[in-house]
Amino acid sequence: MSTTESTSSFSFIRSNERPSKPRTRGMTEIRGSYYSVVGPSYLRDVLETMGEHVDALKFAGGAFTLMPESALREILDIAHDHDVLVSTGGFIEHVLTQGPEATDRYIDEVARIGFDILEISAGFISLPTEDFVRLVERVQRAGLKAKPEVGIQFGAGGATTPEELEQEGTRDTSYAIDLAKRCLDAGAYMIMIESEGITEEVTSWRTDVVATIARELGLEKVMFEAADPEVFGWYIKNYGPEVNLFVDHSQIVQLECLRRGIWGTKSLWGRVVTYGQE
Repeated sequence: MSTTESTSSFSFIRSNERPSKPRTRGMTEIRGSYYSVVGPSYLRDVLETMGEHVDALKFAGGAFTLMPESALREILDIAHDHDVLVSTGGFIEHVLTQGPEATDRYIDEVARIGFDILEISAGFISLPTEDFVRLVERVQRAGLKAKPEVGIQFGAGGATTPEELEQEGTRDTSYAIDLAKRCLDAGAYMIMIESEGITEEVTSWRTDVVATIARELGLEKVMFEAADPEVFGWYIKNYGPEVNLFVDHSQIVQLECLRRGIWGTKSLWGRVVTYGQE
């Protein structure tokens, strides 16, 4: 019996069971404003119809710094009304270039405004492991959920071309895993896995990296960036409907149809199933 039975007019149609919110697996984080504006009215429409299937809303590119505080707070309130956490995205790597004082002020301001998650990324900068750990601890002390972003690609972020990223080179997978483990030991809420160098802006996917991360860290503590239908379809096909994924806000319906097993491409049609909830 699907968890949508109490709300759906079509509860007699069988679909995969999904954990109810707050979830620890099968989480979906959607991207907010960046490629298109996601204001209060649009977000309200999205969450009034699909809020049950959204666990977190993530800003990109520091978009929230461009908004009036009143509009930003309204967005946060709408998300919270639908039990959706709100993340800063990886904007801190820009703030880190302005020094420790600006970084501390940024963390405190994020907490004051009412965000839930502060993502700690360093795609364009080189940040020592110990500093990553200290930032996790500092974010947690501010009452926020620290969500470090780790990956294997130097220069990740900003839709860099595959040719440019190839020149930058990649890290060994063990580096990303060791960093993730240190951050989790420091209290990190979850690890975001950067898609660039794995499934984004590459000539061939590094599925071996995904397999190693899943084996070493487990699926419950990681979230994979997958803002491309072919990519999130691959994750569902290979790791099941309860893998944690980050997609664009325009893709939430398509992704949830795959998770529920009610629709899909030829390779997924009728093949995504669950056994039941504990």
